[in-house]
Amino acid sequence: YTPNNSPLTDAYKYGLKTSSWKKLASTITFDQKSFHISSHDSAVSFGDSHIFVFDINHNLVLNYHTITDTWIYNSTIPTRLQYAYAWKDKGKILLCGYSPKRVKTLSAYAIDIHRRFQPFGLLNILALVVYLLTLVAMGFFFSRRENSTKDFFIGGHRVPWWAAGLSIFGTQLSSISFMAAPAKVYMTDWLYYLTVFCIVAVQPIVVYFYLPFFRRLDITTAYEYLEKRFNVVARLFGSLSFILFQCGRMTIVLFLPALALSAVTGINVYACILIMGILATFYTVLGGIEAVIWTDVLQVCVLIGGALLSLGIIIAKCGGFGQIIDVGVAANKFRMVDLGWDWTMPVLWVLVIGNLFSNMMSYSADQAVIQRYLTTKDEKTAARAIWTNAFITIPVSTIWFLLGTALFVFYKMHPEGLDPTLKNDQIFPLFIAQQLPNGVVGVVIAGLFAAAMSTVDSSLNSISTAITTDFYRRFKSDGSERHYLNLARILTIIFGVVATGMGLWMAANQEAIKSLWDMYMKILGLVMGGLTGLFALGIFTRRANGVGALVGAIASAMILWAVQTYTHIHFFLYAAIGIISCFVIGYSVSLILPVGRKSIEGLTLYTIKKNDV
Repeated sequence: YTPNNSPLTDAYKYGLKTSSWKKLASTITFDQKSFHISSHDSAVSFGDSHIFVFDINHNLVLNYHTITDTWIYNSTIPTRLQYAYAWKDKGKILLCGYSPKRVKTLSAYAIDIHRRFQPFGLLNILALVVYLLTLVAMGFFFSRRENSTKDFFIGGHRVPWWAAGLSIFGTQLSSISFMAAPAKVYMTDWLYYLTVFCIVAVQPIVVYFYLPFFRRLDITTAYEYLEKRFNVVARLFGSLSFILFQCGRMTIVLFLPALALSAVTGINVYACILIMGILATFYTVLGGIEAVIWTDVLQVCVLIGGALLSLGIIIAKCGGFGQIIDVGVAANKFRMVDLGWDWTMPVLWVLVIGNLFSNMMSYSADQAVIQRYLTTKDEKTAARAIWTNAFITIPVSTIWFLLGTALFVFYKMHPEGLDPTLKNDQIFPLFIAQQLPNGVVGVVIAGLFAAAMSTVDSSLNSISTAITTDFYRRFKSDGSERHYLNLARILTIIFGVVATGMGLWMAANQEAIKSLWDMYMKILGLVMGGLTGLFALGIFTRRANGVGALVGAIASAMILWAVQTYTHIHFFLYAAIGIISCFVIGYSVSLILPVGRKSIEGLTLYTIKKNDV
């Protein structure tokens, strides 16, 4: 209260990073009365971004949302209390307090915060079923053309460049990133927008320095190059690192989207995992890489269409695009640059350097992406595919970021639509379920299913490619084409079952395995920087040899482990540290320990011929 006994309704928050106070929205007006929070009231946080405040002066439960800075009325306390204390217990909020009567009476209440499922509806179910059956039909269609491993692994070089380009984009765009990108902007600002240009910046490097080796050497996996340039151990190390990492990635991509989809649609989380895992495995086994690529094209179109439709609906409901801009600017939601030199924070130089190197990992050492380079008819069309991915990245990513800001504005204007039981990264699926027209919801949710399946099918096909080519066929070269093709299909089924089973296991043991799984992915992430460094050593140096390259890869993993364990360096820089350390150490060891020289004709930037075919 102020000295004249009038209630205060202002609120502030203290930023630990900025060491400053920021004024928040005043408490709400309800029933034409402005309410305030007194020392007798109690409050408790709930979920990712909600604070429930119990105004015992007016018997009200208020809900403050920390992201949109809004207050809403939640419910009424049944009994007038004088003192109250609240706490959380297994998804409920418990409130205990004394009545203001002369004879004090202790009262206790439990507030059960229910998840508000939107009815999925028959029309949405029908749209989802039709979409998923379309994916299966595509698998049957392309199965007629899969007569050899060349067809199954690289599509017989029949894929149009524009479809391959969309597939590269779709492979990198999992349903996790489709949901996470708008959610990140909704929670923060446009600080990560510059990372989009880092994706574009690495494309010329890939086209002019990496693509010629992948296309002219007549290889099926990228790791065949490592054997030609260094030795068979480097090839097996690279291929095994990729296989293990993709196994972990498939499991995560099945599990996390299933949680989000289940949370907003009410579809059982186990059913979500089974649908995605079984169908992705089924059409990949049938149609090989061609089915994978063309389903990628379909899901990219659906997801972009869903994002544009969602953005249009938000703009209409919020009073126009100008309103989105005005509210976003007022809330500082369009901040793009954070200047500074703190390597523990996502400042400008950390974002740019970190993402340049991390994108080099994806586009120069990841078989799931490189395999797309090999599906077109020649090097020229492969380059067009890579440029297609680059050209669509900026406009589509801009839509993603605009959608994130629009979601912030929409829920700032309609905070009653927020669900405290959902995580912040589920905000976009929540909007889809709440606001999109019946039937369209089913198509976009199907697109989210397909986005997860797009990542899974890419991983399945590239894993079967790597095992068949780099391990089995490498040491047993006397088999028939039909034998290798059948093996590839069997491997696809096996790893599809394993990924689906691991996803189900994670869903059943979420808390117990979280730290274990985080450690698994962290350890595997240590070797991916070194793997990228191996390709850079091979292409950009003459003196690097097999011994030096392997020492560099192992040393980079050890250095990254030390960096992660003993420093607070921002994780964006891990890729740069891994790649640079592998390159420098690998080259230095090669100079110190020269081994028998092998021919590097056509295997480095300095020895490749322009007319090599």
